[in-house]
Amino acid sequence: MAIQTQESLSGFIASDPQVRETSKGDARFYARIGKEHFRREDDGSFTQTETTYHHMVMFGRSAELADARFAKGDNFIAEGYTRPVSYERDGQNVEGEEFVAKKIGHDLARTRYDVDRTPRRAAVERTAAAFEAPGRPVPAAQSSALSL
Repeated sequence: MAIQTQESLSGFIASDPQVRETSKGDARFYARIGKEHFRREDDGSFTQTETTYHHMVMFGRSAELADARFAKGDNFIAEGYTRPVSYERDGQNVEGEEFVAKKIGHDLARTRYDVDRTPRRAAVERTAAAFEAPGRPVPAAQSSALSL
C-alpha cells in the first residue's frame, strides 16, 4: 500500500490568530504566516533571503484547538493543501492562494514545551468530575456515559 502524503508547510505565525464562525456555523481559524527563505552559498553556508507572507486557515475542532494553542510569533509545522482564493479589497478583486491546514503543531526544533501524555479519555473524565456538585456521588453508569 502506498504512503498517503499531503503538502506540508513550516513557518511562523505573523499575525494575531482569529477565529470566526463560517456560514455553516463551524469555527474558522485564520492567521497570516511568514515563511523564511535561505540560499545555500558556495562555501556551504546559508544566507537568509526575503521572508514571504501567506494566508493560513483551519476549520472545525482543529481551528478551535489551534486558537487555544498558537499565538503570534509561534513556529509551526502544518499538513494540508494549498488552494486558490479570490476576494475583494478596497474595491479591487484580488487573486491569491491560502494554505488550508488539517493538522498543525509547534516546530520542536524552535520551540520548548512539555508533553502531556495523559490519555484524552482520562482528561475528559477529570474535567467532567470537576463540574460535579460537591458531596454528590456520580453513579458509575453515568460517569462512563460522559466519556467520549
